[in-house]
Amino acid sequence: MFLLEPVGLGRTENDAYLTLLDLKRATAEELCDALGASPAVLRPALRRLLDDGLVQQIGFTPGVFVAVAPEEALAALIHRRRSDLAHMQVHVEKLADRLRASGGRTAQGMPVVELLEGEDAVLAAVVRMQLQAREEIIAVDAPPYAGGQSSPNDLELSRLAAGVSYRCVYSREALASAEQFAAMRRCVRAGERARVLPGVTLKMAVADRTTALLPVSYAHPDAGARLLVRESSLVDVLVCCFEQLWERAAPVDGPAAECGPSARDRELLALLASGLKDRTIARALGVTERTVGRRLTELMTRLGAETRFQAGVFAARQGWL
Repeated sequence: MFLLEPVGLGRTENDAYLTLLDLKRATAEELCDALGASPAVLRPALRRLLDDGLVQQIGFTPGVFVAVAPEEALAALIHRRRSDLAHMQVHVEKLADRLRASGGRTAQGMPVVELLEGEDAVLAAVVRMQLQAREEIIAVDAPPYAGGQSSPNDLELSRLAAGVSYRCVYSREALASAEQFAAMRRCVRAGERARVLPGVTLKMAVADRTTALLPVSYAHPDAGARLLVRESSLVDVLVCCFEQLWERAAPVDGPAAECGPSARDRELLALLASGLKDRTIARALGVTERTVGRRLTELMTRLGAETRFQAGVFAARQGWL
């Protein structure tokens, strides 16, 4: 485990922060040289460090980056993580009390929580959830895996073709090999909306917001055991957790965005990030306001953003700005 992993940051962010502590201050170019990293890799890492208050930028051309003292910046991140976990613990205890009061069964008489033991039972449940889903599957893809290793989800391709939508947050380990990455890209080309969040470990899958599959323990995960949770407030909590992870994750481009944005798109996004209105952006680019609105909508779809503010954040994480 490296220094910043417990607060949800990845190896690149960790190395950049520690290097800045040693250098005192550095431009992005100087930091790339010190790390031996490309600007495309460093830019989103710096943006994440800036967002989390670990680094400050001085000036613009070129900006100089300074690391915030760890006893100040890390203390705030640790406090926030503890607070989030404490709130979640309170909700879990309340939900457990409600389930005990209701006898722990759904309206159809099925047990709310069922323990699945054995890899065959786990794999069968994964298949059954996908086949029974009618609207959406949401998932966090992270180890451990049944069978000891990640496998391509070929069933997803047919379910996407049948109209079931998929949203998936991938951990760094889930895309560690070329084969895993290629399998993810196949699903994205077929219609999956995918995002990547380094350090995420909250493995789960939820079908139609009514049925969930998750490890028995996150502290000591077992690939051969899962909890099957049926329609209850526990599933609502898992959906809420997923949506928070989805907001934090960086989007993976879909099939229309294999080659990244054009120079004009980058200019448009930069103007948007500056806070300019559509009319001003249109005048600057020499196009109509309607054209600006349409193109921004298309870029938001590519980025997986639901608001213009999100589009600016996601574009920066992708290295588009």
